Amino acid sequence: MDPTFPEGFTIEPARPEEVGLVLSFIREIAEYEKLAAAVVTDEATLRESLFGERPAAEAVIGRYHGEPVGFAVFCHNFSTFLGRRGMYLEDLFVRPAERGKGFGLALFRHVARLAVTRGCRRMEWSVLDWNTPAIRFYRALGADPMDEWTVFRLTGEALRKAGEAGSATRLP
Repeated sequence: MDPTFPEGFTIEPARPEEVGLVLSFIREIAEYEKLAAAVVTDEATLRESLFGERPAAEAVIGRYHGEPVGFAVFCHNFSTFLGRRGMYLEDLFVRPAERGKGFGLALFRHVARLAVTRGCRRMEWSVLDWNTPAIRFYRALGADPMDEWTVFRLTGEALRKAGEAGSATRLP
C-alpha cells in the first residue's frame, strides 16, 4: 500500500480478465465527455491492444476497499527534441460519486511515478476545453497548457487516403 494513497485505496495493473471493466470505464468517460458515440472498440480489440503480443497501452485500476472506482490508460510517446520517450496519459477517470476523495490524484501520481521510473522526460495528455474541473486539477499540479500547439487527427477514410501511394493532394 502506498502511504500517499487515501486509506483503503489501491492501484493495480489491469488484468486480461478485467478487459470488460476497462471497457466499462472507457464508456463512462466517453459519456462524461459527451463522446459516447465515438466509442467503437470492443473487448476483443482492447484485449489485443492491452494484453496482446505487442501491447499498445497499459491500464491500471483504482479500487476503494476492493471496489473499482477509477482507471488510467497510458502509453509511451517519443520526443525527438529530448531524444527520450515520454508518457502519454490517454484516460484518467474516477466515477462521479467517488470524486473529491483523492483517487484521481493518486491515479495521476501513480502514472507520473511510472514515467519517472522508466526514464521518461515528460508526461502529456489532452483535456477538452470545456472540462474546467480537469483543467483546474491539472493546473494545481503545476501542469501548463500547450496553447501554442494544435492537435491534428486523421481517421477513417481520410487516414486511408493519406496512406495511399500517389494520393497526395497539392499543398497550398
